[in-house]
Amino acid sequence: MTRHHKVLHNATVIDGTGAKRYRASVCIDSDRITDIVQHDTAMPVLEADQVIDASGLVLAPGFIDAHTHDDLLLLKSPDMLPKASQGVTTVVTGNCGISLAPMQSRKIVPPFDLIGDDSDFAYPSLSQYAERLDDTPASLNSVMLTGHSTLRLETMDRLDRAASRAEIATMAHRLEKSLKEGACGMSTGLAYPTASHAPTTEIIELATVLRDFGAVYTSHMRDEEDHLLDAVEETLQIGREADVPVVISHHKACGRHNWGKTRQSVAMIEQARATQRVDLDVYPYTASSTVLLAEFVARSEKVMITWSKSQPDCSGRDLADLATEWDLTIGDAIDKLNPAGAIYHQMDDEDLHRVMQYAPSMIGSDGLPKDERPHPRLWGTFPRVLGHYCRELGLFTLEDAVAKMTGKTASVFGIKQRGTISVGNYADLVMFNADTIIDRATYDHPTETSAGIEMVMVNGDIVYGGSQTTDARPGRFIRH
Repeated sequence: MTRHHKVLHNATVIDGTGAKRYRASVCIDSDRITDIVQHDTAMPVLEADQVIDASGLVLAPGFIDAHTHDDLLLLKSPDMLPKASQGVTTVVTGNCGISLAPMQSRKIVPPFDLIGDDSDFAYPSLSQYAERLDDTPASLNSVMLTGHSTLRLETMDRLDRAASRAEIATMAHRLEKSLKEGACGMSTGLAYPTASHAPTTEIIELATVLRDFGAVYTSHMRDEEDHLLDAVEETLQIGREADVPVVISHHKACGRHNWGKTRQSVAMIEQARATQRVDLDVYPYTASSTVLLAEFVARSEKVMITWSKSQPDCSGRDLADLATEWDLTIGDAIDKLNPAGAIYHQMDDEDLHRVMQYAPSMIGSDGLPKDERPHPRLWGTFPRVLGHYCRELGLFTLEDAVAKMTGKTASVFGIKQRGTISVGNYADLVMFNADTIIDRATYDHPTETSAGIEMVMVNGDIVYGGSQTTDARPGRFIRH
């Protein structure tokens, strides 16, 4: 009888494909799944150095966070507790047009301060960032998008204009180099001042570079409020003309007068999917979080400050309360706080449910680990989907929820041999209690770990269990 390294015995397997769950024992040797022994009644006898009893628990592929800003967290907090404690085993970094690489020795501007300070941008090439992760690995795997705003900041003398032909050529060259070094695509943050002056033609020219690499174009679109539908059409146009797959980041409709627009936006996406590759990610909250900008404040029901360089004691305070306390207008209070970050309560539950239930949607946290008082999505996204939206509200089956977090995401980003439980795949796995899994992070207490995550394994090594991380650092930078 073959003796295995590890056996996860008598698990309820949800394999990440959307297929119905089944009972099995999963065998692991080194970093791979080497056997799956299905059983209905009789328990198989399997020899192993370590047998982990999974009776009564769900065994799923490790969750893949489709949308993160964990570029620096992987280096500075390699235990990756906010994500490992949720069952995440792979993170997609470099979103919203801002990536830690390739950039060096530049004075950063918002929204780059969401992920790091001037000195943190110390990687002139993606390969140098990847080599740092190879040398000092984190507990989790990562893949990286190249940020369009990163390319602009490195190339252009000022960002409040369109790029010239020569500048586009330079950015295209640098993007191609990053793709050769393993980037999985390019992201844009067209709603931010660093990219809002870039015309559609600039994006199409750069996105065309992705085609030969089988890479993806992701976008924090130009508008998620009054002109949401125009922004969706622009994103679809970029995908069509560049002939590349597109991902709409954190799809939502912001501002009370725009609630309900996801009916039309989802219909547009569904129609486009007949002729082009379109996907989207969503986080399970009706509040967003980013840098403090007056235009975002104007459409919000409530705004909470997450950090402020000029007024550090204001972290966690309500913006309206601060303005009253200081006897200032909201605009003047914003000026006093900036540079700063904020949480914006501005979306509707019905829109959120609609996007989450839409079959092609993936789950991404969009958490901001640098924030002093982060949005709870950083710590709670995946258990919140499984506990609140799946078990309590019944928006989808557990099998479908897991697929949105695993197999679907691996397919969209070209992450090979991960995202499903299959013989030969890497042993990235999460074991959880389907009856108790739930997020515990709140807006008042945003860094609470979730309940119900029993064990997390990355490349065959256990990185989280017993409500704490281990010393294992088996994570890999996955080159596209």
